[in-house]
Amino acid sequence: MFQSFDMTRPHASSTSSPTASPTAAVASAPPTPGRAAGGNPANRYDRLTVVPEDDGWDPGEAPPPLRTETRIERPRTAITRNSSPDLPFDRSVNPYRGCEHGCIYCFARPSHAWLGLSPGLDFESRLIARPEAPRLLAEELSRRGYRPATLAIGTNTDPYQPIERTHRVMRGLLEVLRDFRHPVAVVTKGALIERDLDLLAELAELELVRVGISVTTLDRDLSRRLEPRAPAPERRLQTIERLAAAGVPVRAMVAPVIPGLTDPELEAILSRTRDAGAVAASWIMLRLPLEVEPLFRDWLAENCPDRAERVMARLCEIHGGKAYRSGWGHRMRGAGPHADMIAQRFRLATARLGLAVTQPGLSTELFRVPPRAGDQLSLF
Repeated sequence: MFQSFDMTRPHASSTSSPTASPTAAVASAPPTPGRAAGGNPANRYDRLTVVPEDDGWDPGEAPPPLRTETRIERPRTAITRNSSPDLPFDRSVNPYRGCEHGCIYCFARPSHAWLGLSPGLDFESRLIARPEAPRLLAEELSRRGYRPATLAIGTNTDPYQPIERTHRVMRGLLEVLRDFRHPVAVVTKGALIERDLDLLAELAELELVRVGISVTTLDRDLSRRLEPRAPAPERRLQTIERLAAAGVPVRAMVAPVIPGLTDPELEAILSRTRDAGAVAASWIMLRLPLEVEPLFRDWLAENCPDRAERVMARLCEIHGGKAYRSGWGHRMRGAGPHADMIAQRFRLATARLGLAVTQPGLSTELFRVPPRAGDQLSLF
């Protein structure tokens, strides 16, 4: 049985979205096998929230596995622009909305609220594919006034999440970028990137690609609970090895660092990724914007009850008394003694391991619009 309650917050209508949920989101529920979020909390635009209530008929059985569903979006543009001073790129492409990897800490979860969906289980199981993105990208790169700069993919949700096996949107994007000789930076946890080694090696030979592989922890059990459908830590190290062997430059991303939970592993992660073939490294502090904070608190209480209080206390110390502050220059690193200590440990470890390098910029000089059927070819 469920009860609905009116939430005193502004309501943004989602009736025009094909993905809008027909009912308000469930605020809390029993743990779902294979998923990180414990339920579907109402997003910040919902006027109603739904909470489970025991009516005496619950048989006490574990809930069935939650199946993933994928819907198709036909966007009008492929490239998203940003002017954030915290980011090293000004343009990106997102092949998918939502992410089946289901990382409980994912800062992108609140973006599902824009679709009228919950940042909880909906974000992990109600996914949006954008199969038109490669065609739109080719059109945008072909425009007369376009000027090339590194295009980032994987900065919001993972382009190599499991549904890429079926939809192949990411491979289509790489084929377009190869044809245009356009620089690209890819971020992923997914071992499926190995499928595209042919394209990545071709781009790497022209200094047109670099890849960031995220490793949050080396603890297999903790990883399975934090990132339930992402590849295991050892599998990600193997992916780094295979990319490096193909000549693709790899950056190890210790992201996010969770103080009081994963930060003791910082040096070990850097050492293992260096040994696997990473040539550079970076780190990002845990970020808990909007609906991510209560989701993460619930996860801590369920999975790490002995450390939950300490983790949240350190986060509040890092963010000036709050679980998260989003100010420019602060959100990626935090501030205070504990944040400074993590930053110093990272500097010392990367210097010792030879990872304290700035990767060279990718080439824009090779960019060209490839000829299309019916175009007059150059004589020279």
